[in-house]
Amino acid sequence: MSLEHKTSLELLQYAASIALYEKLVIQLKKDFALANISLNLPDEVTPTGLKTILKEKIYILLMERFPEYLNLLYVIDVPEKAFSAIKSTNVVEVAEGVSFLILKREWQKVWLKQSYGSRDRDT
Repeated sequence: MSLEHKTSLELLQYAASIALYEKLVIQLKKDFALANISLNLPDEVTPTGLKTILKEKIYILLMERFPEYLNLLYVIDVPEKAFSAIKSTNVVEVAEGVSFLILKREWQKVWLKQSYGSRDRDT
């Protein structure tokens, strides 16, 4: 499992290269819905577009809807240690870092389902 990507875009492009990008987008939409947060993505969203939309959504949550932001991290199961390690005080940089953590966690879910055959079960 390749989880050593350094950027959100790198991770998304890798997922696309091994035909798991669509499943990653589905998982992301599913978890946002579970957290009662709308994530409006075009049907054919590109990795670059997804990265931008996700970062903007996280920025808005951080600035305007912090309890919903925390709930999203809980629903997605981003480890507190991971987002506590983001050292920046710049909200744009924090949104970028958290977006990457979210994508990494969603990628883990998709990869594990694909690799261990639990494709038919919901996460």
